Amino acid sequence: MKQAPAETPMAFIRSIVCAYERYGKDPTHALHEARILPSQLKRIDARVTAEQMETFSGLAMRELDDEALGWFSRPLRHGANGMLCRASLPSPDLHVALSRWCRHYALLTEDIRLELSVDGATACLSIHEHADLGEQREFCLVSSFRNIHGYVCWLADSRIPLSHAAFPFSPPPHVKAYEWMFRGPVSFNQPCASLRFDARYLSLPVLRDDRDLRRMLQRPLPLIVLQYRRDRLLSGRIRELLKARGMALATAEALSGELNLSTRSLHRHLAEEGASLQQLKNEVRRDIAIDQLTRTKKPVKQIAAAAGFQNEGSFNRAFKEWTGKTPGEFRKPPDVTR
Repeated sequence: MKQAPAETPMAFIRSIVCAYERYGKDPTHALHEARILPSQLKRIDARVTAEQMETFSGLAMRELDDEALGWFSRPLRHGANGMLCRASLPSPDLHVALSRWCRHYALLTEDIRLELSVDGATACLSIHEHADLGEQREFCLVSSFRNIHGYVCWLADSRIPLSHAAFPFSPPPHVKAYEWMFRGPVSFNQPCASLRFDARYLSLPVLRDDRDLRRMLQRPLPLIVLQYRRDRLLSGRIRELLKARGMALATAEALSGELNLSTRSLHRHLAEEGASLQQLKNEVRRDIAIDQLTRTKKPVKQIAAAAGFQNEGSFNRAFKEWTGKTPGEFRKPPDVTR
């Protein structure tokens, strides 16, 4: 069996060790169970696997009775995360679920405040700090985001790609790990920690029930350390990319790179939505052609090129298949003399 790559920074393990020190407890047993040598803790470039992170953090939460792993001025006792999940589960959509999570989180701690906001087409989840998080600041902010993001992806059974992640500290030595953790643009030294994503995801319905939740809570960490794959708005995102970037993203390979998916996953997800890449390309080409034929006086040859066709003849044939008319007939004004 192929071993999972070690991607999680050792800095996060060191943060949990700090929690043990704060509570006056010994992390030796948990480190041994996670197969982490004490000598590895000192290596700045060291990484651990998702399995090692799950083992160590899970044991730490139980031994310290703190699901926040020492971040806050008071511990989050066993069951706090499950309570947040249960409070947000009976929601009609992700907007309500996320809003409830933020509201109920404020009942657990005053050290940070979560805020969900929407500005036009962009949703933003922010963390506002009201206490000094000390040396555990990075681990707290990163883990809080990954926990919430993983949970809402699970709620909607959909990958929710992030358009931007921001953090209020300098780039750490393990900055490359952020590309893996957030799969999108990341900036540092910002006013507050925030995640931004397409606001349309907030309207996705909650698809999970209490039985699903009980099963998930038996092993919640994989939602945090692993990337959710399926994207229920993939067709719409591909249409927008094709309209904005044109034929520069017309191949499955180019789109896959832009969307952080393999080409195989891209085609599989589209098939689950009842769509294909060729179908989406044709729809976008048709929309571009109709828009330019009705709004501009550009020659048909230029419109054909804008719609991604190599020559005017192939464009004419495709357009007639789409509309039942040639581009010239479609553009011709109606005869008002009748």
